Amino acid sequence: MQQDFKTIFGNVTGLDDKSVDFLTRALTNKNLPGFDYLEFKQSLSALEAMNLEEETAFKSAFATAATVGLTKDKLLKTAQHYHQVLDVEKKQFDSALEKQLEQRVASKKSEVEKLKKQILEHQKKIEELQQRMSAAQKVIDSADEEIQSALSKIDTTRKNFEFTYQSLKNQIDKDIKNINQYL
Repeated sequence: MQQDFKTIFGNVTGLDDKSVDFLTRALTNKNLPGFDYLEFKQSLSALEAMNLEEETAFKSAFATAATVGLTKDKLLKTAQHYHQVLDVEKKQFDSALEKQLEQRVASKKSEVEKLKKQILEHQKKIEELQQRMSAAQKVIDSADEEIQSALSKIDTTRKNFEFTYQSLKNQIDKDIKNINQYL
């Protein structure tokens, strides 16, 4: 009967087959027992297929349905029931769609934002490392100069010490020689 439900709502072009299947399956699952709006709609569809005017088709389908106990009130109430069935399916679809948006779009947006923050953090670390490298390179560049300066100072200090040492030692040696000679 589900296949019949697909055709009774008209052959409107541009309908999504998956959506039609989904919604007509819901109508089939929630089909009330007895002759009601859906069965009326099937009768009406059959009469419209014979190219009857809309008003004539409605009156003929209702006249036939009335013979099995369908009243206008029951027809309207059951049509409203199926309207509500579709509304429930729409709410469930909207909820599922929202979940899909959350999973596929919002989570990706969140991931992108997280990655952007990580990139900024990495860029800051790179800048910090570049500054450290630059400072280290300055130390390296000035190290040769400092080494030569330190070596020069040390060598001057050594030469000064040795000259002073030798001078003092020579004076003591001279004094020892003079003591031995004069005393």
